[in-house]
Amino acid sequence: MGSLKVTLCAGAAAFAALTPTAYAADGGTVSVTPASPAPGADVALKISGCAATTGSAASDAFVADAELVGAAGTLAGETRVRTALEPGSYDVKITCGSVTVKGAIKVVESGSRSPSVAPSAPASPVAPVHAGGGGTAHLAAVDARAAGPGTAQAVVGLLLAGVAAAAVALRSARRSRRTG
Repeated sequence: MGSLKVTLCAGAAAFAALTPTAYAADGGTVSVTPASPAPGADVALKISGCAATTGSAASDAFVADAELVGAAGTLAGETRVRTALEPGSYDVKITCGSVTVKGAIKVVESGSRSPSVAPSAPASPVAPVHAGGGGTAHLAAVDARAAGPGTAQAVVGLLLAGVAAAAVALRSARRSRRTG
C-alpha cells in the first residue's frame, strides 16, 4: 500500500472516530455536529440508512424544524438551537419517509464550548453598522430638498442646453449641404 493510501485511510479513520454518532433503532445512524451545542449555535444533522430522499428533524431545542434532503440512504440538514434555551437534554424526532427515529440532543452552557468552535453570529443585526461613506460623507448631512438648484445652476443648465442645440443644428446643416 502506498503512503498516500495509508494517509487517506488514517485520515478517514480519524474523522470517523471524531464524528459524534448516535445509532437509530432501525440500524441507521444519526449524527449531530457539534455533539453538544450551546444556545444560539448552528447544528448539522445527518441520518443514514433512510430509504426516502427527504425528511425532517423536530425538537423544542430548535428555532425551526430541520429539513433533511439528500439521496436515498443519506439525508442532511441544518438548524439553529434557540438562543434563550436552558442547558439540558432535549428530545429530537427525526422523520424519514415512514420511519420515525427518536433521540436526544444535549445543550450545554455558552461558555462550555470548545475553543476551536467559533461563536455563531446573531440571527439579526444587533446594532447599526458605522459605515464611512468615503468622500461623500459630508453630503449625507445636507438635506437635498432644502438645497435644491438655485439661479446659478439654472443659468448654467440653460447655457449648456443652448450650446448642445447649436451644435446639433450646425451638424445637420453641414450634412444637408454635402448630400444636396
